[in-house]
Amino acid sequence: MKQGFASRSGHHNSSAEESGETGGTLSAQPGRDSWPNGVILRSLQPHRDDRGSLTELFRTTWEIGTNAVQWNYVESEAGVLRGVHVHVKHFDYLILLSGHATIALRDLRHDSATEGMVIKVEMHGNDPHALTIPPGVAHGFYFHERSLHIYGVSEFWDTEDELGCHWADPALEICWPNPAPVISARDAALPSLRELVESLPRAQQN
Repeated sequence: MKQGFASRSGHHNSSAEESGETGGTLSAQPGRDSWPNGVILRSLQPHRDDRGSLTELFRTTWEIGTNAVQWNYVESEAGVLRGVHVHVKHFDYLILLSGHATIALRDLRHDSATEGMVIKVEMHGNDPHALTIPPGVAHGFYFHERSLHIYGVSEFWDTEDELGCHWADPALEICWPNPAPVISARDAALPSLRELVESLPRAQQN
């Protein structure tokens, strides 16, 4: 499914399941009272017995806004921040399996009714949820403790679709839980938000 970030996801968050009312913590920045278009938080239901539990993570019949063609498994140590990244082609479908993560999102789509919106979502491995992040929504993940997550993507990995900006740029309007997180060399070298936004139209044309 080829889809540039400027094309709005046609699925707006309206149900309790999608707006986070069934569980999980959504904390919007001051003055924000909604979600970026196409961002979906789905509550996942563990089925428990005396042996443990089983949790359905994905069904093709669920309306998650995308179809995953590749799945990735990621381990992160406490204090790690991954991001801030954005894609012009692919959706992410993320599930935290264990640990605690703060997910920060900012809508960079010029044609979106929620352009510029910033939200933070707290995810916990013991309260399973799945988060869909559409193209054009910048995202960063901060891990409070050692954590494991999986995510499906709607396009195979492509370096040209891996864009981002510096996590601490004040223009992002994101207040991270840790002012000195562990960052990769690649993420530390990312440009400013202004430079990222200026590069997006060119990236979309490729």
